[in-house]
Amino acid sequence: MEEIFSKKDQTYFHIPEWEKMDPSLVAGFTTKNGGISEGAFSSLNTGYHVGDEKEDVVKNRTIVGNKIGMPLGHWVGCEQTHGKEIIKVTKEMAGRGAYDYETALKNTDGLYTDEEGILLTLCFADCVPIYYFAPKQRYIGIVHAGWKGTVKGIAGEMAQRWINEGVEPSDIFVAIGPSICEKCYIVDDKVIGEVNKRLEGKDKKPYNLIKEGQYSLNLQLLNKQIMESAGLKNIAVTELCTSCGREDFFSYRRDAGKTGRLMSFIGWKEAARK
Repeated sequence: MEEIFSKKDQTYFHIPEWEKMDPSLVAGFTTKNGGISEGAFSSLNTGYHVGDEKEDVVKNRTIVGNKIGMPLGHWVGCEQTHGKEIIKVTKEMAGRGAYDYETALKNTDGLYTDEEGILLTLCFADCVPIYYFAPKQRYIGIVHAGWKGTVKGIAGEMAQRWINEGVEPSDIFVAIGPSICEKCYIVDDKVIGEVNKRLEGKDKKPYNLIKEGQYSLNLQLLNKQIMESAGLKNIAVTELCTSCGREDFFSYRRDAGKTGRLMSFIGWKEAARK
């Protein structure tokens, strides 16, 4: 299958297939390159909560905003807690979490909207970014799915919210973005126990036993299975790994916790320029 994410320039990857469906859409995932941060955060860190200089993060985000044509005043960000809380974003929320961490939407790991002029943003450094797009009903969304959010079912929760609001499952397109791959993601019995609870009754397991108490877990596949159970079929999965991709991505595991954050984003940009 063809890779759904394509590098636009050194600062971010985008989703050309979706942009062809809707030229007003901007959707992508930042790299770690092209910013001004230093040290462990070199150079395009977009996360306020990791110990980087706040002014540098604002400048980095401004670089991204200028590239994609969405100024920071239209961004919405979250205080992500590895839960399954999802918020429907309105224009009144524009700017929340854009210039600082204090105003971010609290305890939130998923965002969606049907309004223009808003850029939905979430931060990552190995967890799975999942993008949702229903061009017919004009819905867009993103979720942050680490193993905790994944086994809580956040990927299916977003699908169900849309279905409850009248979006047909067959109209929803999904892109699973750059995140840690199966061979880089080793977990223990505790995690696999939670995975098995989520996949009760499923024959195909998204993990392999390496040795006693250690498993390689394919978080991307697990999220795909969860969304398929919710009735979604148009699901594209990237082959880009944040841990393997040393030149392009920050990785919490690879960098032993001291690292910057990448950003997923999706929005309609026309209204932002009016």
